[in-house]
Amino acid sequence: MEGQHNPPAHQFVDSPKPYHGRRKACGVPTKMGASDQANQPGAKMGTGDQANHPGSKMGTGDQANQPGAKMGTSDQANNQPGSIATTERLDRLLSQPANRCCADCGAPDPKWVSLTFGAFICIKCSGAHRSLGVHISKVVSVKLDEWTDEQVDFLTDSGGNGALNTTYEAFLGNYTKPRQDCSADDRNDFIRRKYEFQQFLSNQQLSCVSQNGKHHYQQQQSSSNRYGLGHAFRNSWRRKEDHKPVKKPVEVGMVEFVGLIKVNILRGTNLAIRDVMSSDPYVILNLGHQSMKTKVIKSSLNPVWNERLLLSIPDPIPLLKLQVYDKDTFTTDDRMGEAEINIQPLVAAARAYETKSVTDTVELNKLLAKDGIWIPRDSPISVIDNKVKQEVTVRLQNVERGHLEMELECVPLTQ
Repeated sequence: MEGQHNPPAHQFVDSPKPYHGRRKACGVPTKMGASDQANQPGAKMGTGDQANHPGSKMGTGDQANQPGAKMGTSDQANNQPGSIATTERLDRLLSQPANRCCADCGAPDPKWVSLTFGAFICIKCSGAHRSLGVHISKVVSVKLDEWTDEQVDFLTDSGGNGALNTTYEAFLGNYTKPRQDCSADDRNDFIRRKYEFQQFLSNQQLSCVSQNGKHHYQQQQSSSNRYGLGHAFRNSWRRKEDHKPVKKPVEVGMVEFVGLIKVNILRGTNLAIRDVMSSDPYVILNLGHQSMKTKVIKSSLNPVWNERLLLSIPDPIPLLKLQVYDKDTFTTDDRMGEAEINIQPLVAAARAYETKSVTDTVELNKLLAKDGIWIPRDSPISVIDNKVKQEVTVRLQNVERGHLEMELECVPLTQ
């Protein structure tokens, strides 16, 4: 009827609600009160608060008069003197006394974070966390990864290294916490006991790995199970590789990592046809026991991904293996080729650039040639913006055609 407003229909979305505005105490989420949210650096404000706050967002046109509307970029720069960028908020967290040292070994100036536990850790301990698997500890870089306000809010709410160790190292007993110069075995053993087995937890009832097997960042996957048969039906059509059991962390727990490699999957060219007229390609990277996957590009033989994946480099350094597949809905995904890349020259170049007085690409290549390190002509190694990178174009093997273009970057151990 005219003058009446029908209530909006409920929308059913096959995804869990975001966890913004929730706290996690040892993996147990709790809601924050309004007063708590107001005190959080990344907390959202009501309409009335936004109207009086210098950092409130406003839009253009008629929205400029609305207290909660969104502003353009130029207006934000001129009218938001109190706004705090995400990087600045991260720097503030890093500057806190407890976060200036690694939560696990005490090494100064940590540049890595376990998003699962809200811990600031060093690069060596980050390798041990990666060995546990992302189902236990999801590791990201403070400088290399892009952060969202929601992630920074979670770190702020977690309390940092001080709150973490108060809980997860409450009962060390006779166990000696490793130092930054400890052996890889001691480091991995302690981190496994602390996070996977949670032997030092103050209250065993709060254990979130041994009891629930999931953490804060895995709640999205577990909550989707409430959709029942529909969820199971969709997943039943996935290819067999998706149903392989996760490898036990003990298989890779004692691996020593020498660095990290950032792989930027740029594009594919003239890939093979696996559907009627085209393909739906995606790429799987494997380095040692690690595996990562790109997004699927629909109906394209010349897909453009521009997707960055970060992997730890184990010692000894294995070949970087990649496989291209065509995504199918009702059958097993089709193979579209594979390739192997030797990353040892890139790692050697990064080490040389890090430890010796090399300032440009010419000096770097001269140094590598002097050390007897051969670099393929079609895969040059260069110094770009103080970063050691390698452009790689590979011809896919075991397939009729197709090339893949990538950019590799070896992350120095000091970052």
